[in-house]
Order: sequence, then C-alpha cells, then structure tokens
Amino acid sequence: MDYNDIIKKVDAISRKFETFNDYPQSATNNAKRAIKYKKENGSTCGTRIGWTRAGQLARRERISRDTIARMASFKRHQQNKDVPYNKGCGGLMWDAWGGSSGINWAISKLKKIDKK
Repeated sequence: MDYNDIIKKVDAISRKFETFNDYPQSATNNAKRAIKYKKENGSTCGTRIGWTRAGQLARRERISRDTIARMASFKRHQQNKDVPYNKGCGGLMWDAWGGSSGINWAISKLKKIDKK
C-alpha cells in the first residue's frame, strides 16, 4: 500500500466519524415541541430511536452521517406530517425527527457529505 492509498483510507475513516450540528434551528424547535407535547400529554407514539433523535436535535447535539441518513429516510413518512398531535402519531413523530426543515436539511447534507 502506498502513501496515497493510506491517505485515502484515513480520509474515509475520518469522514465516517465526522459529526455535524449545523441543522436549522427550526428542526431543534420542532423536536422540542414534540418532546414538550409528549411530556405534557403522554404518548405511545414513536420508537425509542425516534425519541432519542428528538432529544439529540432538541439539545443541538452533533450527529453522524449515519444518523443524518436515517433522518433523510424519514421522508417516507411525510404524507402523515399534518396529522394533529392529538389525532395520531404522524405529525408528532414528523416533528420529533426535525419536521420538514430537519428532514430537508438531512437530505441536502447527506448529498454534500457523500459528494466529498
């Protein structure tokens, strides 16, 4: 293995462990709103992973490329985003994952990361 091969491998490894917190404040606000609703009203909606994501976004924690990819894939639930919190899980969990601003950021960010 020559020097250039080593550099490429090190670069790939460092990208894997790179983290980001440049998601929009509105994604943080959406997650906070969902968490507040759950605390005040209780909810059986979502999974532990979804509520963990909400907590990360609410605290503006740094998230990995893999987490960003999971956020981007949550777009498949977009058709349920307008369901009121008290009428079902769609809107609540959409906001827990950052809402439209968070999901759109994740899609765009993932493309930028993978383009590197």
